[in-house]
Amino acid sequence: MAKADRLARLDARRLELEADYAEALIAALRRAAAGKPGLFGRDGDRASRATFAAALAELGEIGTAIDGARDQLGLPPFVLQQDFLASRGPVGPQAAGERKQAQAWLDRLDADGAVRT
Repeated sequence: MAKADRLARLDARRLELEADYAEALIAALRRAAAGKPGLFGRDGDRASRATFAAALAELGEIGTAIDGARDQLGLPPFVLQQDFLASRGPVGPQAAGERKQAQAWLDRLDADGAVRT
């Protein structure tokens, strides 16, 4: 019974962390959609990277905690974090700009019900 209680508490904590991650990601995406570059790490500009350094660090910490909890619960890694990390980095010249990419992410999360106004 104690193990079941511990796993239930861990799963509840995982759900809280996933909600925190989505909230932090949405806040960062809104800033990027408003014109702040740097969230997707497309260029080597130091100032752009610094703009989102704290937000990216927070997302990394929360994501690591989520994946640790998911691993203990026998669940697959957190897809939202994996998708976001995969969307970062250099892109080709025909790719949408960061503002459009951020808005596309917000639209996707809105369709999934994660965006609350």
